[in-house]
Amino acid sequence: MTALIEHIMAQIRANGPMRIDEYMATCLLHPTHGYYTTRDPLGAQGDFITAPEISQMFGEVIGLCLAQTWISQGSPPRFTLAELGPGRGTLMADILRATHRVPGFYDAAEIALIEASPALRDIQRKTLAAHQVGWFGSADALPDQPLYLVANEFFDALPIRQFVRSDTGWRERQVGLADNMLTFGLGPVLPQPALADRLEDTHQGDLIEDCAQIAPVLHAIAARVATHGGAALVIDYGDWRTLGDTFQALRAHQQVDPLADPGQSDLTAHVDFERLANTAAPALHTRVTPQGVFLERLGITQRAQVLAKTLNGSSLEAHVAAHRRLTHPTEMGNLFKVMALYPPQQTPPPGLDP
Repeated sequence: MTALIEHIMAQIRANGPMRIDEYMATCLLHPTHGYYTTRDPLGAQGDFITAPEISQMFGEVIGLCLAQTWISQGSPPRFTLAELGPGRGTLMADILRATHRVPGFYDAAEIALIEASPALRDIQRKTLAAHQVGWFGSADALPDQPLYLVANEFFDALPIRQFVRSDTGWRERQVGLADNMLTFGLGPVLPQPALADRLEDTHQGDLIEDCAQIAPVLHAIAARVATHGGAALVIDYGDWRTLGDTFQALRAHQQVDPLADPGQSDLTAHVDFERLANTAAPALHTRVTPQGVFLERLGITQRAQVLAKTLNGSSLEAHVAAHRRLTHPTEMGNLFKVMALYPPQQTPPPGLDP
């Protein structure tokens, strides 16, 4: 039995069943035993792989999307170029490489990474060693100036709460103990005013998820974008309004039991883009667009064709497979969605509709 599961069990014995968001936060961010605080989870040797690790094309077209938005907004001479949860720094490195020849963009950018994991910060320093980078603990610590930001697979890792609708109200799903093992259970019916709008589209027995941590992050970003200019691209798996249990654990690229081996697997849930949109004010938000459509509108196929001319054999096959994985509807192309925040009186970033 690991030290983290002993800690969780001790907390439950002392305080009663643990909410799902408390369980997620403990598993992912415990200072000494948390999943993100103790390892590099990405890549073939890790537990999952993200779009920037699949192909450089992903970051390149997103970088040019941000650069075009910067130009459309008058090319402000100083701005923050930020990423939420930047992993190994691969996406930011690709963005910087693709935009380096955009006149004035690189010189005007102040690079900011919002990262909680000491282990990943160390990797980001190596990846971005050629650039001047600032690290921040939260979005509300970012400078008050134009903000051009990317959040790729960030919101899916924020802790969620789960509620099951009963005939008399909402019961919260919790983590408790049975036979000295972690198990799911339901708490008593309690008032949940924040879920009043979900009475319209749910029935008895339905499970819904809620992420309270979305609001403070989005408010900090939206305030800067609306006041000073810029844009924020949110790319994640999810949909306009989630329904059902999407809480999952990934280990070695396979789904596993979320209660097995706490701290040893990645815990995520689908993102409710309706919640993001409702929290976007005072900035405007675009329509939710499938990732594949967004990338195709930005010209990823044309970029793929250019890169393909320099490849052959297995390298070419891997390149073609990467393009398909990012864009095809049966792979990441439809599972992942994109939404942007942008200032009032401005047009949306390229590839997205108001």
